[in-house]
Parts: sequence; C-alpha cells; structure tokens
Amino acid sequence: MDVEKMIPVVAGAVDYSGGPADRAATGGWIPAALILGIEICERLSTMGIAVNLVTYLGGVMQLPSSTSANIVTDFMGTCFLLCLLAGFLADSFLGRYKTIAIFTSIQILGTSMLSLVTKLPSLRPPACVANDNNCKQANGYQMGMLYFALYMIALGTGGLKSSVSGFGSDQFDENDAKEKSQMTYFFNRFFFFISIGTLTAVTVLVYIQDEVGRSLAYGICSISMLAALVIFLSGTRKYRYKKCSGSPLLQIAQVIVAALRKRKMDHPRDISTLYDDNPEESRIRHTDQFRCLDKAAIETEGDFDKVSERIPWRLCSVTKVEEVKMMTRLLPIWATTIVFWTTYAQMITFSVDQASTMRRNISHFLIPAGSLTVFFVSAILLTLAFYDRVIMPLMKRFKGKEGFSSLERIGIGLLLSTIGMVAAVVVEVRRLTVAKKVEPSASTTLPISVFLLIPQFFLVGTGEALIYTGQLDFFITQSPKGMKTMSTGLFLTTLSLGFFFSSVLVSIVKQITSRNGGQGWLADNINNGRLDYFYGLLAVLGAVNLVVYLICAKCYSDQKAKSKEIEATYQGSDGGGDNKC
Repeated sequence: MDVEKMIPVVAGAVDYSGGPADRAATGGWIPAALILGIEICERLSTMGIAVNLVTYLGGVMQLPSSTSANIVTDFMGTCFLLCLLAGFLADSFLGRYKTIAIFTSIQILGTSMLSLVTKLPSLRPPACVANDNNCKQANGYQMGMLYFALYMIALGTGGLKSSVSGFGSDQFDENDAKEKSQMTYFFNRFFFFISIGTLTAVTVLVYIQDEVGRSLAYGICSISMLAALVIFLSGTRKYRYKKCSGSPLLQIAQVIVAALRKRKMDHPRDISTLYDDNPEESRIRHTDQFRCLDKAAIETEGDFDKVSERIPWRLCSVTKVEEVKMMTRLLPIWATTIVFWTTYAQMITFSVDQASTMRRNISHFLIPAGSLTVFFVSAILLTLAFYDRVIMPLMKRFKGKEGFSSLERIGIGLLLSTIGMVAAVVVEVRRLTVAKKVEPSASTTLPISVFLLIPQFFLVGTGEALIYTGQLDFFITQSPKGMKTMSTGLFLTTLSLGFFFSSVLVSIVKQITSRNGGQGWLADNINNGRLDYFYGLLAVLGAVNLVVYLICAKCYSDQKAKSKEIEATYQGSDGGGDNKC
C-alpha cells in the first residue's frame, strides 16, 4: 500500500508484467513513437504494392484494365474490412500488443511470398510483344499464388490497422491534462506520418519496382517490416497495456436480441421504470430516438437467473441501450462517406492506367506511372500543414474555435473530391482526343503531358486529408467510451466498402456498356473506351451523395444540440434540488 502511494500509477493501465503501470517508467512519447514506426512501415509496404499493382497485372500478367482495377480495389477493400475481425480479437482475446505483433509477422510473410512470386518466371505468363492482340493471360495457378500472397498481406494490414492507433493512444492518460494534450498531438500527427510512409512508397519504392525489379522492392518491404517489428518489440517493457474488456459487438448484439424478445411489449410511459444498474455518475441519460431499443431495458420475469444475476441477452441497462443508440446515430454519416473512397480508388487504378499512356519524361528521366500518385500524397501533406499552421490559428483568432468541425471537414472534402472527378472528365476527354489521332501501330505513349492529371490528384488528395481526419475525429469523439475501437473499425469499413463498391460499379458498367458487342466505357485498352463517361458517372454520384450528406449532417447536428439542451435542463433541475428525474 505504501509502495502504491510512493509510485504514481496510471488508472486502468498495467505494465508488461500485469502490475500497475508506473507513470514515470511507462508510456509517453517514446513508446508511442515505436508504435508509430510500425504503422509508417505498414503504409510503405501496403501502398507501395497497391499503387503500382495495376501496371503489374496489366503489363506482366496480361489482364484487362477493368479486371486489374477490380483486383486492386478488392485487395484494398479486404485490408480494411479485416480490421473489424482483428479489432474483435484484440478487444476480446489477444489485446492490442499481441495483435500488432502477430499480424505484423503475417504481413512480413505475405510480402516475402510476393517477392518470391514476382521473381519466379514460372509464376507469370510469357512476355507479350507490343501490339500483339493474342497475349497469353496468367493461368489459374499463377493467379492463385499471387492472390495468396496479396491476401496474406491484407490479413496482416487489417490486424495492424485495427490496433495501432488505439495502442498508441493507450500510452497517454486521458485523466492527466498534460498527457491528454500529448495524445491529441499524437492523433494530429498520426495521419501525417502515415502519409510520409505513403510518399516514400509512391516515389522510391515504385521507382525500384519499375527500374530495378519488383522482387527487390517487395523484399525491401519485408525487411522494413521486420526491422519495425524488432523495434516495436524492444519497447515491450515501456508500454502501457489495457486489459481485454470484451467486444462492443457483443453488447450491440445483446441489446438487439433483448429488444427483439420484448418487441410485442408496450413502451413504458414512465422511463424511470427502465432498468439501469450503472452508477449514477456514469449513466447516460435516456433519449427518445430509436425507442424500439428501449424495450431491452424493460424488466420482466425471467430476466434474472437463480442467484439474481441479470441475464444480458434478456435485459440490458438504459446506459447500454443508449450506447447502442449513439453508435446507430453515426450510421448516416458513415454511409455517406463511402462514395468518396470509391472516387479515391480510381486514383490508384484507372488514373495510373491513364498515366501509363501519357508522356512522362522530365528531360531524360522517365517517371514511373505509379509515382504520379506523389501529387496525391503531396496534396495531403500540404493540406494538413496549411490547415495546422494557417486555418486553425485564423479560426481560433476570429471565431474562437480551433478549425472546422469534423462534419464541416468531411463536407468540404466531399465537395473537393466531386470537383476532382469533374477535372478528371475534362482531362480524359482531351487525352482521348489525342489518342484518336495516333495510329494504332504507333508507340503506346501519347503526345500529351502526364502533368495534366495533377488537378484530379490534387483535388481528391486534398479531399482525403480533410475527410480522413474528419472521420477519425468524428467517430472517436462521438462514440461511447467503451466503443472507441469499434467506432474506429466502423470508420475503416467506409474505406473497405468504398473499394468494394468500386469493384461492383466497374463490373456493372463494363457489363452494361459492352452488351452490344462493343468494348464499352471500360475497354481492355483505355484508349478504345470512354473512361470520361465513367468519371462523369462518379462525379454525378459524388454530387448526389454530397447533398444527402449535408442533410444527414444537419439532422445529426440538430439532434446533438437537442440532446445537450435536455442534459442542461436535467442538470439545472438537479442543481435546484426541487425536481427529480
């Protein structure tokens, strides 16, 4: 007891041995930096593969452009979808530290295998001669080995992304003012350093892939991830750990099942009769929205076992029900950000295809097509720096608040991405005009500068900077305390569903527009298609989605204001001492 008084410990955290976490000896910036390092290497690896994969699939594996694009978007979609599975394992069984270590090892194995797959001649079809229309596509075995390597990497990425940001925030104590400000700084810089990893991937790593060899580039990914894992493990004694508290998915399922069991019961007129066993100071006040879920808190016979313990699948507290309501309110905002990530998917698929057909020389230096995404990443970094150094100070000075709200950032990002697709239409019309004037037997490089693609990269990249940080802030701050990991996973599923929706949209457009025997909008050779029409479709979808988002954001803000008013009224009643809830 005397020792506990002498050593300042962090509430709710333990050290590597399971004892109380010493504030001076654990956590803080150094352990957080070690965790951040592994995320930088993960971005280097995953994005280094994704941004240039479409050129490998089309140029080496001899696949059509639409098929190549779908393989890339399915790969990226799976990466983010697996965050939910890994998040469940981390919350319920493994803990964040073990989850990061295990899934990093899986990603190392995946990148090592990809290095081997791209090295062996037997795992790719014979090289295709220029202008040969009878090129042999990769067979089932060759594609199977490639898929196995890619989806092992996807599994590793999903495990990492589910826990890295959460484990980083675990190194700071929310109840300590100094450490809380450090945690805010950590989150502000988290996306910045992710972008640094991506920038290195789309420049250095893509150049090595095109000019030296893909096998070497993917080998570098493996080595960097291995080094990051060793560095991460070296901080084992310095980390703060949180005990597994169970998955929020279980709580959500319990509330839904309990409400369904009692769906035929009448809603109580007096909400004070609803069950709530939480301490008064930690209770969440009842709200009228989604009243059907309130039935999970109605007490009936059979809701308790023989020793008077509550059966969670039959009876839930009002606080638990309100936490599920809070997550439900996030869903409209969640749904209206999916289309943006479908737009984003085009920047690493069809936009790279466009770049591969255009003049990419600077003097005698040939820019790799995949490296054009450097303008995309540069836009992200410049936007974050401008927002941090200019926008925030100005808004704090003139409006008294530190920057745009999370919903405002998302809205601005959606607008910019829609404008980016309009710019993409204009550039593609010009590119196709040039392509029609070139003889089919001529060089595949069109006499038009690749730098015309910069506006679409820059606008969508700026949009991503605002949307990503806005989403991360929104889903973390607007979710219940016990569901932060769940809400982060929910945010990452917007990326996943955006990529999958891109695959579905490409397949539908390909099928519908090529029904009459033509090549359609998304031809195997984009010079023979109408990619501008496809980009126009995305611009229309983006505009419609923006309108729906603005309506949802307005409704959410109004509901939030109403909840604050009710809470203020409740506190005022308590403060007067004359009224009771």
